[in-house]
Amino acid sequence: MPEELDKILISPLQADYDKRLERFRREKSSSGRFAGYDSQCARDVLKIVRDVAENGDEAVSRYTKKFDHVDLRPDEFKVPKHNLQTAHAEIQDNNSELLNSIRRAIENVRKYQQEIFIGNRRHPGIRYTPIKKVGICVPGASAPLPSTVIMTAVPALVAGVKAHDIIVVSPPRYNGTIHPVTLAVCCELQTYEVYRVGGAQVVAALAYEEGTIPKVDKIVGPGNQWVQTAKKIVSGDYVGIDSMAGPSEVLIIANDKARPGWVAADVLSQAEHGSDSTAIVITDSELIAVCVLQELKKQIRQLPRASDAATSLQEFGAIIVVKDMAQAVDLANDLAAEHLEIQCGDKSRQIAERIENAGAIFIGDYSPVAVGDYWAGPSHTLPTGMRAKFSSALTSNDFVKSTSIIEYDKKKLQESAEHIIRLAESESLDAHAKSVKIRRGF
Repeated sequence: MPEELDKILISPLQADYDKRLERFRREKSSSGRFAGYDSQCARDVLKIVRDVAENGDEAVSRYTKKFDHVDLRPDEFKVPKHNLQTAHAEIQDNNSELLNSIRRAIENVRKYQQEIFIGNRRHPGIRYTPIKKVGICVPGASAPLPSTVIMTAVPALVAGVKAHDIIVVSPPRYNGTIHPVTLAVCCELQTYEVYRVGGAQVVAALAYEEGTIPKVDKIVGPGNQWVQTAKKIVSGDYVGIDSMAGPSEVLIIANDKARPGWVAADVLSQAEHGSDSTAIVITDSELIAVCVLQELKKQIRQLPRASDAATSLQEFGAIIVVKDMAQAVDLANDLAAEHLEIQCGDKSRQIAERIENAGAIFIGDYSPVAVGDYWAGPSHTLPTGMRAKFSSALTSNDFVKSTSIIEYDKKKLQESAEHIIRLAESESLDAHAKSVKIRRGF
């Protein structure tokens, strides 16, 4: 298996270098791994969404049994509050160190999200109000992610969303439960509206009025192709969404100062998310490229999820050697990765300043993606699939909406009346003009 990784190296020493590099860029640019509107996946998801819209809980139960192999009645969707409390108590009793880490991570995220919160600003011409009800999708299948609760619920709470208006959904495991650490985090945040349902069916349930699972105003959080396609289908008309948060990505820019073992470890930390994850290294050093490849071959043998990581690297990974750092930066900006690490010694910050497209930038040898995934403060819910060119990380600002405030008195209207009337009449909107004219005599 490790020897099969040789093909991920794209080097100028290879005769077909230019073709391979161009093909890699083209494939990355054109193969967003979400279902297009005319794909079979999109058609299947649309059927699920319509079925749930028409048949509510019955359809949700049916799809949960079909896809998750768990038979749940609608009155069993919601996880009882005492189950959350039990999970929390068990961690407190048996793994207090983990609970302490969870609490400190929550505080780090809360502090960062409060500092960047736009709602703290005051201007008479705008008012910020929190979104009323939010749905949070938490992965729970191959790699349960309790940290997702922290990275999505805490920004919502900072924005003013009430804890009881945060609806957490996560697919049931083989025995019909949600990962106990996920439940414990929900309990710690006092977000007790937790439902053991996942997939496209839960996205549809969150988007419509009918059923046991409450309708929300915005759905956030990562998920598989089915979840993200369902988010795309329901967004806009029925509910808002954060972004298309799909398979995990990392791109590492490394020069001859990088440590190959560390670069390889960071590559594998993303590749282990699943066989559809992306991990790319761009370097101007042929030696570093070869050394990283050798480290990957060595370290992958030690991973419990080695098979998924190997498939991920072979299908979506690459180690690319470029002529200089200018080309590395251009390529990184073009690929617009979810996570962008820069391991270039004392030049790391200088190179980071030239990056325009990335979900999050990790500067220096001591800033692996895991720091952002769990600890630093910014949410790990980030745009993927090159969407960092036009969308951003989830923040507390995504949980407020703004309302423009206009308040004129008689004097101020009189001062502006002629201009407003002139502009309205230029558009042949006479009633608009008259609504101002009628006030001029009073």
